[in-house]
Formats: sequence, structure tokens, C-alpha cells
Amino acid sequence: MYEANRILLINDEEQISVFLREKLIVSGGYMVTVEPSARSGIEAFKRGGFDLVIIRLEMPDMQGLSLIRQLKEIEPDCIIIVLLEDFDEQLVKEITRAGGYDYLKKPINIEKLLFLVKKGVELHGLVSAHHKLSQSFKEQNLSLQKQNTLLAKRIEESTKNLTRLYEDLRNTYMRTIKVLAHAIDARDHYTHSHSENVATYAVMIAEEMHLPAEQVQLIREACELHDLGKIGVEDSILSKPTSLDEKEWENMKKHPLIGAQILEPLSFLDGVIDLVKQHHEHFDGSGYPMGLKGEEILLGARILKIADAYEAMRSARSYRKTPLTKEQAVAEIKKNSGIQFDPKVVEAFLRVVDKLP
Repeated sequence: MYEANRILLINDEEQISVFLREKLIVSGGYMVTVEPSARSGIEAFKRGGFDLVIIRLEMPDMQGLSLIRQLKEIEPDCIIIVLLEDFDEQLVKEITRAGGYDYLKKPINIEKLLFLVKKGVELHGLVSAHHKLSQSFKEQNLSLQKQNTLLAKRIEESTKNLTRLYEDLRNTYMRTIKVLAHAIDARDHYTHSHSENVATYAVMIAEEMHLPAEQVQLIREACELHDLGKIGVEDSILSKPTSLDEKEWENMKKHPLIGAQILEPLSFLDGVIDLVKQHHEHFDGSGYPMGLKGEEILLGARILKIADAYEAMRSARSYRKTPLTKEQAVAEIKKNSGIQFDPKVVEAFLRVVDKLP
């Protein structure tokens, strides 16, 4: 029988495993299974019942990325947190592409670990519920197709049941709205992985400013969803190779509000909505959509703004085929400190920019 809140820890370092297992049990109330090798971990995972897996990347019997891929083959929706010896930007990207949920570098911050585990377990529960509802929806729909059209009352009752199932399914789809945000990026090959990269840069800036783990996670989620409103902008505008005319620009400027409106029904994203709405505000008040100024703009939005601008400058775009060099992008950010960007956030950005591509 499936038991909730089960964690699989795959780690060959016995002392660390004992320590993490105790913290997860005592502080988090989780049931923890420890496996000392990648292969024994895979066998344990095949038996099923785990909400989340924590792995040490440098396992002696299997390369870490291969371990992630094998776990994903067994259960595509499994949530995997990776323990790293040191931060490596390229490696983190490979972990994400392989299917890793998040990572922690040593020494392990237990508060952050517990936070990520909590979020990961909740996400796994939502995804599982989504699949169950989807399967239930399909079964109900098939049943309706087989109904005799003469049994009007039975069809009416089944339709009511189907409506209730649809509402449940709709709520679950909204909880997985990040998939839609990734699809927005994918509309244009120039912006592929844009939101993912912006999230990486913004998190580095936020951590450099020593923000609490909960606020850093809020900023990460806002970055992943910040361009969601571009679903309401025509492709011809998004991919236009020349400057936008006044009407096109007014259309483009609506996307922060459109994104906020899409997210508004999702109460669990309350903290994200304002960051999405404000990510094009300028520090001097010349931005949009509300013309906010200085600290009227949320700190998370000010961080998102600079990460978004840097990623855009360092990437090819339909209107600029050749990206700016790193030096040119940094110069632009310095030039606009106090105009577009919060000077304090610029200072934090400059302290981490050497780690950025």
C-alpha cells in the first residue's frame, strides 16, 4: 500500500546519510529509506512508493546524470534533488535537462533542504492527482460515448459528473501552469530556455543579497512565469525583426498584466502575481504597466528585471541576431543603474556576474 511522505536517499557517505535521515525524520516527519549505491537505489525505487529522491551526484558506481535518467525512465514524474560538491553552472543546466528538480551544494543548508523537500513532495502529490483525474476523465468520457442516446436522464446525470470532474481537472491543470510558461518560450527558438536562464540568474542575485529561502523560491517561480502574458501577444509582434511601431508596442506592454490576470485565480501563487505584474517597471518610474518608482517596486521584481535584461542582451533575438558580449551587457546595466535598475541590485549583480555565462 502506498504511504505518503516517503523519501529515498541515495548516498554512499554513511555519516552524511545518517545525519540527513535524522533531520528529515525529526524535522520533517518523513519516512526515509537510505541506499548506499546507485544500483541498490534504483532497485529500491523500482519497488515504488517514494514521493521524492535525494541523490549524491558523485556516486562511485554510476555517473550522476545517468542515475537521474534511469530514475526518470522508471517514473517520469519523480522529483529528484541533487547534492553537489561544488556549484558548476553548466552541470546545473545538465541536471535540469536530465530531469532534476533542484540542487544543493555542500555544506548542506538543512533549512533549504527541508524547504525544497516540502515543495517537491507537494509537487509530486499534485502531479499524481493530475494523472488520477486525467485517467478518471478519460474513463468517464469513454463511458459517455457508449451511452444510449435514448437514456436522456442517465446522460444528464453522467454529464453532471463529467462537469465536476472537469472542474477538478481544470484546477489541477492550473497548478501545473509552468508547463504553459515553458511553451511560451518555445514559440520562438530565440527565447528557448529564456525563463529558465532568468530564474538561474535571479536566484544567484537573490542569494548574494542574503534573502530568505522562501523569498528566493518566490523569485524563482516568478521568473519561470514572468512571460506567461505573451500568450496574448501575436507571433508577428514577438518575432518582428525590426522595431515595433506604436500600436505594436502598446500591445507588447500589456503582457505583464495579462500574465497576472491568468495567474489571479491561483491562490497558491499570490506572492508571484505582483512580481510578474511589476517585472517591467523601471527604478526611475519610466517603466510599465503602472509606472512604479524606486521601492514602490517589489524587491523581487527589481531582481527579476535585471536578470531578464541581462539574459535578453546575452541572447540572440529576432530583432538582433548577434548577442551582446558579456562586457557590453554589463556596461549597459551599469549605465542604466538608477534608471532602469535598482543600484543595490546592480551591486549584487556585479558581485556574481563572473559566474554568469
